[in-house]
Amino acid sequence: MAAAQPPRTSPAGDPFGVAAALREIAALLAVEGASRFKVRAFERGARTIEALPDDLAALVAASDLTKLPGIGPVIASTIAEVVRTGRSTLLDDLRRRLPPGVAELSAVLSLPKIRTLHEALGIGSLADLEAACREGRVRTVKGFGEKTERKLLDALAARAARGRALLLHQAEETAASLRRMLAAVPGVQRVEIAGALRRRAEVSESLCAVLAAEDVAATLDRLASDTQFQPDALRPGLASLRTPGSVPIEVRVVEPERFAAIWLWESSAPAHREALRDRARRRGLALTEEGLEGAPAPTEEAIYEALGLPFIEAELREGSGEVETAERGLQPPLLTRDDLRGAVHCHTDASDGRHTLEQMARAAEAMGLEYITVTDHSPAAFYANGLSAERLLRQWDEIERVQARVSVRLLRGVECDILEDGSLDCPPDLLERLDVVVASIHQRHRMDRERMTRRIVAAMRQPWFKVWGHGLGRYVLRRPPVDCDMDAVLDAIAGSRAAIEINGDPHRLDLEPRWLREARQRGIRFVASCDAHSTRGLHNLRFAVDMARRAGLARTDVLNTLPVEAFAAEVRPAR
Repeated sequence: MAAAQPPRTSPAGDPFGVAAALREIAALLAVEGASRFKVRAFERGARTIEALPDDLAALVAASDLTKLPGIGPVIASTIAEVVRTGRSTLLDDLRRRLPPGVAELSAVLSLPKIRTLHEALGIGSLADLEAACREGRVRTVKGFGEKTERKLLDALAARAARGRALLLHQAEETAASLRRMLAAVPGVQRVEIAGALRRRAEVSESLCAVLAAEDVAATLDRLASDTQFQPDALRPGLASLRTPGSVPIEVRVVEPERFAAIWLWESSAPAHREALRDRARRRGLALTEEGLEGAPAPTEEAIYEALGLPFIEAELREGSGEVETAERGLQPPLLTRDDLRGAVHCHTDASDGRHTLEQMARAAEAMGLEYITVTDHSPAAFYANGLSAERLLRQWDEIERVQARVSVRLLRGVECDILEDGSLDCPPDLLERLDVVVASIHQRHRMDRERMTRRIVAAMRQPWFKVWGHGLGRYVLRRPPVDCDMDAVLDAIAGSRAAIEINGDPHRLDLEPRWLREARQRGIRFVASCDAHSTRGLHNLRFAVDMARRAGLARTDVLNTLPVEAFAAEVRPAR
């Protein structure tokens, strides 16, 4: 089943192309059934290359690749080959061994079924598969049927809806590499990221950068000659890049005097732009992407000032009433990462974390934090090595020993499962002795709306103060939120002893901003958490801050901006 001569993998030294090659190798290895460690090694290598601050070709020439995190000799050899020749022998071999399009087809089909459909119908892409399903040809192949066709079409529709979107942390890593690349282009005076990423959206379906350059045409020519960027003949000043497996990337190149207006425009959702245009019209002005006609504005702040508005932070520019709120002077300063004094929701190797309690504590110290909550899983999370009551008590002894060696305050806690009937997975006498309880759903996410609502409301009405952990249980792009009556749930929380977690795990980011806004209107308080399962995970706090800012939350809305004694008093389960 040999494929045609494999295409050239990547222009030499292009980090996006090299990362794309590594990701394709990882995908093909996964399809072939290679060990997950090997697959993850290539995925990790791709992330490292995308985030690389240095010149990739120079690192290859100096044989310095293995000094990079996550780059071992095998990955380094593959990267060097791609940079020097534009090809990867490993990738070429995988492409020859496997059916065409197997990497993308594996999202909806197993390898044996991919082989069968390729041999019977010549299917080599998701587009081929969709066409064959719609034409009723798949059902004619042995082992397939009409029901299978319907399921495949549903799966393809769901995948199309997700597109090639990037999660927030992935978009951030890709944009960092993009920004470094663009800043190195001769003539570029300034580079800023715009679009959904600047608004810190959970998902980016495309990336956008705005460049300031005195000579726009010359800069576009340099982009076209030095990279994979292609100028857009229909929209002067625009160039685009799309690498295999990546989201579309657009670059606006403008003169310095137009930079602020274009950056604001490209950083705002369409609804926010329209709200600003409406306000401009009411004031006898005209606002376009070029700015206010007849009113040069060197900064974004100056444009808002000309409209009679205070500066509106990029995270708020979604068209969700932020212009009206700003007009009435009701938007307080948004939460910042520096406002947070403690890391809430931290796991150790006692359950499913990677690092010891002392390692987590010292990492928190290095970040300048004042306290962390030690919240390993309760027994119901058996798959995560949840702690029995006896093990939890032994952990308290360890907390005392470690506390004597570190300055960061260690608060005794647990992430306690919310069981099917809404009860908590810890005995009352134990809950009362803890410093903090994070109450979360980890199982039975598909309960019907009525039963799920009863379950969560019952849990929130338990007499102990608890933090509702990753409330709706979503995984962004992978698992939808649980189905419940959120008005009823939020009303129950508002009338009970509870706070809502803003989960900073970039795969969760739960609750989403619209529900945080609804909760704030009810006077509910929040905790910006990291849900850390490693020392690196402590840095998830910044993503929690992103979601809080998108919801318009201020420092006073978030409990872990308090000093440790005040925080502990607020969240203590027993009163």
